[in-house]
Amino acid sequence: MATLTLPEDSYRELYGPTPSYMPSGGWDTREPDKLVKTHCCFCGVQCGIQLKVKDNKVIGFEPWEEFPVNQGKLCPKGVKRYMQNEHPDRLLAPLIRNHEGFRDATWYEALRTTPKAIKDVQATYGKDAFAFLGGASMTNEKAYLNGKFSRIALGTANIDYNGRLCMVSAGAANRMAFGVDRAANPWSDIPLAKAIVLTGTNLAECFPILTDCVWRARDNGARIIVIDPRVTPIARTADLFLPVRPGRDSALAHGILHVMIEHGWIDEKFIAEHTHDFDKVRDLAKKYSPQVAEKITGVPAKNIIKAAEIWGPVETSMLLHARGIEHHTKGVENVLSYINLVLASGRIGKPGCGYGTITGQGNGQGGREHGQRCNQLPGGRDINKPADRQFIADFWGIPEAELPKQGLTACEIIDAIERGEIKGLLSISFNPLVSIPDSNRTRAALEKLEFFACIDFFLSETARYADVVFAGSLQEEDEGTVTTGEGRCVRLRNLVPPPGYAWLDWKIICELADLLGKGQFFKYRKPEEIFTELTAASKGGPIDYRGMTYQKIEQNMGVFWPCPSREHPGTPRLFEGGKFHHPDGKAKFHAYEYRPPAEDVDAEYPIFFTSGRVVSQYLSGTQTRRIGSLLDQYPEPLCEIHPLLAGKLGIKDRDLVKVTTRRGEMTLPAQVVKRIRPDRVFIPYHWAGKKAANQLTNRALDPISKIPEYKVCACRVEKVAEAPKAVTSLNGLHRLIAKTPNSRASTM
Repeated sequence: MATLTLPEDSYRELYGPTPSYMPSGGWDTREPDKLVKTHCCFCGVQCGIQLKVKDNKVIGFEPWEEFPVNQGKLCPKGVKRYMQNEHPDRLLAPLIRNHEGFRDATWYEALRTTPKAIKDVQATYGKDAFAFLGGASMTNEKAYLNGKFSRIALGTANIDYNGRLCMVSAGAANRMAFGVDRAANPWSDIPLAKAIVLTGTNLAECFPILTDCVWRARDNGARIIVIDPRVTPIARTADLFLPVRPGRDSALAHGILHVMIEHGWIDEKFIAEHTHDFDKVRDLAKKYSPQVAEKITGVPAKNIIKAAEIWGPVETSMLLHARGIEHHTKGVENVLSYINLVLASGRIGKPGCGYGTITGQGNGQGGREHGQRCNQLPGGRDINKPADRQFIADFWGIPEAELPKQGLTACEIIDAIERGEIKGLLSISFNPLVSIPDSNRTRAALEKLEFFACIDFFLSETARYADVVFAGSLQEEDEGTVTTGEGRCVRLRNLVPPPGYAWLDWKIICELADLLGKGQFFKYRKPEEIFTELTAASKGGPIDYRGMTYQKIEQNMGVFWPCPSREHPGTPRLFEGGKFHHPDGKAKFHAYEYRPPAEDVDAEYPIFFTSGRVVSQYLSGTQTRRIGSLLDQYPEPLCEIHPLLAGKLGIKDRDLVKVTTRRGEMTLPAQVVKRIRPDRVFIPYHWAGKKAANQLTNRALDPISKIPEYKVCACRVEKVAEAPKAVTSLNGLHRLIAKTPNSRASTM
């Protein structure tokens, strides 16, 4: 295939200034030594991409047009993903803390220091006093390894992962409704739908490639409903936009269902033959007339009726959601309320008919399937079920009594550190100081740890509090698999070795296990051996990979689970024929009354605050904030505020404003825009320190999923200073923030 070449001027025009760590000529025009098919490291779409390698370095990319999901298309993050590889911040060797900060260390020293500290903590305080936090952007192999390492080598119940901050409300709701946690349909079903509901998903910015599927549906005659407090880019193309008041999502779903029932737009035959408990939901929906729902949600009754008119009578439909309805203290209830709309229509398990959770992290689906959650064993087995515990104990060759019970979730682990109950921590690819709400409390908790080690490829904000930092590996430096948001397991391929003295993550884990006296359980020579064990451990479980091999995955552009045997082709579409995964084969309706958020607006804090993503940044920003052209697109957080609210508060565009909640405050520029509700402000969360939106957010948890309530809390907003007339760029504006009296928005 021909190599893509661009002159330097064209590169700058398309992608912005050349980062200092790129070759001096800008876009690398050298002929690569090899072109390797793999996948993007960002978001659960996992777009196919070909990376160019020259002299054992990744120098660029080419489209991979044959991969069916993105067909060569990439979002702004995808085309820049390779640019992190040669960044000067890359960790090249282990670090150990001393009185001056960090010093370089040998692997011998780092690997001996950590097991000794782990043993000391556990000998003094007990096994569960040492915790493990994993990541949901790592491979399936590493997710499996994390769970096995924690339960066998550490012997702790307290293992969880950063997916606890993302998809767990959807996962819990999926299991409650359908008996299994996976999107019901492949993305290729979206263009077949005649009605699409997108609720709580900023699709065009967070998952840009999936907008193509929605637009193809629209070209085929579909009508699009978008539900969100902000007029996101996808909302501007919708047939109907419902600007729901923050935290009122379930009431809106109940109101739509009320109209569907009233007009007979439900499938009584499907409900009777394939579901339970619709009578309870029918009784609940009676209370939520469009007029009642309007008072709760702020959405006009006529538009609630119109939504039901679009969704109710069509032959095919898809409902897709993301974190907007999940990041709540009733996130599970919100998701179940929207699943009720799908089940009531009977449109699931058929081409163009179904439901999907759009996963935010690179392996958001696979990362939650293989045992690195506190309540879960490999294959999606339940750690509290005796039969599941016995199966995995026998598989691993340990007594069932030695398998730890359910431990704490991610936020609860931080809380337990704060209380002094957990004394030691090992983390990998997790940046809780940026990503967990109420970050000032998180910082204080990290400072209390007696020992903290982390594995990462950059020195994240959290890693700066560690005693030992292991230099780990990027995605393209290893082999493995990830599972996309549609349930397709795909292959990641090794392109280059880790730089300097960095190691592969899984080798670090195995070496630590050996030094903790459990090496006999971790005799892996390559990731494929871990995957083979993972698939065998999943046999007969809710999430069955038993029929998958690396070769089969490569030959088929991925394989959908469940895939119970080598002969099985995989299962792109679940629930065909109305057959669900509960023991009796039926789905379950759930009737939850609307309840308000944990923290609502009041006289002292009269404005709703919420947070989310922007198109050029990813999660805590550890990777994307190091890619210059992505940072140029959105260099600093801005506070979105509606002109009506801005006028009331005397705020103009780019004025400096202070946003205060019960947990903290931050100062940043205002962005006066009409795309947000007038009763709400929005700040993206990808930055750290005094620029971190999670200084403000509420750590209140959903009682079922234990996900924090990122999407709604109460705040007040006040003007700090006018936008300087001399400032003509965002970079210049933010340089000025540090000079503003009493400003807390300067860099760390």
